[in-house]
Amino acid sequence: MRISRLAERSGVPATTLRFYDDAGLLPAGRTASGYRVYGEDAVERLAFIGAAKHLGLPLDEIGELLSVWEAGACKDVKEDLRPRIAARLTEARLRLTELAALTTSLHQALRHLDALPDRTGRCDPECGFLSPSAAAGSGPVDAELSPSRRATEAEPWRTAPVACSLDGNGLEERAAQWREAVDGAARSPIPEGLRLTLPVARAAKVAELAAAEQRCCPFFDFRLHLDGPHLHMEVRAPADGAALLAELFAPGA
Repeated sequence: MRISRLAERSGVPATTLRFYDDAGLLPAGRTASGYRVYGEDAVERLAFIGAAKHLGLPLDEIGELLSVWEAGACKDVKEDLRPRIAARLTEARLRLTELAALTTSLHQALRHLDALPDRTGRCDPECGFLSPSAAAGSGPVDAELSPSRRATEAEPWRTAPVACSLDGNGLEERAAQWREAVDGAARSPIPEGLRLTLPVARAAKVAELAAAEQRCCPFFDFRLHLDGPHLHMEVRAPADGAALLAELFAPGA
């Protein structure tokens, strides 16, 4: 069939079909006049490509998956596809964590903005429009802050109360989740905390737990770093929370 007919049957624009041909995803034959022609299997192949794109797979991975699909063994497609979907799921969860943090920051910025007085003078640093960490109604923001004050405002966990909003059952459940998530982690001390190194496949679970932990125990500070096959998680707490940190993340705790 000609490209116009395939576009009509599949709902995929002809421009996209040409791109897929050039990318090697949907090879086309050629007539003597140079027009692209496709067999009946092109419709099924396009459906497979569309489903893979819907799962967020990049075109290079779709090309690799098509090679397995063409072999005809469903179990091979399953084995090849599962780790790809798991990787996309990890990325999606990380993006959700980042979006949740951004949403929290934006809500905080709106509350701070609404609490600022309506000044009639020219806008200057005292307005504090982009300083949501400043306490609303506490007066003008100093243009020059001391290093200790800058550190405190940039790292609110240092001054957060060492207390958790979870009850006994909630604490035990969260502790069990952490034990499972960091099982077998390599641990090394860092100033004010601990560094744990884990397989990168646990990134989504660890990020989800860290976000939940900060909501109930804001005195914990979490920093995640992806390093190839490894995930490095640094956990810090003020001096009063050091014992709780050590207890929660101790080996075999």
